[in-house]
Amino acid sequence: MRKGLFISLEGIDGSGKTTLIQYLQDQLAAYPLLSIREPGGTAISERIRELLLNVDNIQIYARTEAILYAAARCQVVDQLIRPALDEGKLVLADRYLDSTMAYQGYGRGLDLQFLSTLNQLCTRGLLPDATFLLDIAPEVCESRRQNEQADRLEKEGREFQARVREGYLQLARKEPQRFYVIDADRAIKDVAIDVWGHVQLLLSRRRWPALEN
Repeated sequence: MRKGLFISLEGIDGSGKTTLIQYLQDQLAAYPLLSIREPGGTAISERIRELLLNVDNIQIYARTEAILYAAARCQVVDQLIRPALDEGKLVLADRYLDSTMAYQGYGRGLDLQFLSTLNQLCTRGLLPDATFLLDIAPEVCESRRQNEQADRLEKEGREFQARVREGYLQLARKEPQRFYVIDADRAIKDVAIDVWGHVQLLLSRRRWPALEN
């Protein structure tokens, strides 16, 4: 068992991941913590993020998109995530390799085996200890984001997001030991309390000292 603890958050756009990450960062502030977002986290990965989410880059092909995400992930895994876990830190990731399977696989229709191999190559098999999937209907997310400026993927629309959501749920069914499916169609406070309870159990199993919430 590795020294550190790796937790990822997944969900369609507008599911509440960013708010939940901020809550967990506050709750876990006393622990040695690394919090990253995908794509991003390093200077190189952030540059790739700019390229991927820019609404002007409508000509990016699906395979190119998947490979760019993998390149950004490869950089952040080798530069930040693996060293942090080796040092016994808690790593909190806003998206990770499941996003590629959900968005480029189920959303774009790329071959799932190709994407699985790509993920294996860019992470060298590094999986989260736990993945929290914030599950919510695309139409609810649309209403939440109606006053926000959409990025390139958010502009793909409700049907695309519905395919991504179903992809996530299929991934969760395949790996029930890793995934925690969380009903995100609730007040963010209730979602946060739900997730925090699971995180506390994960910490106790690793015999990390308990903290007051």
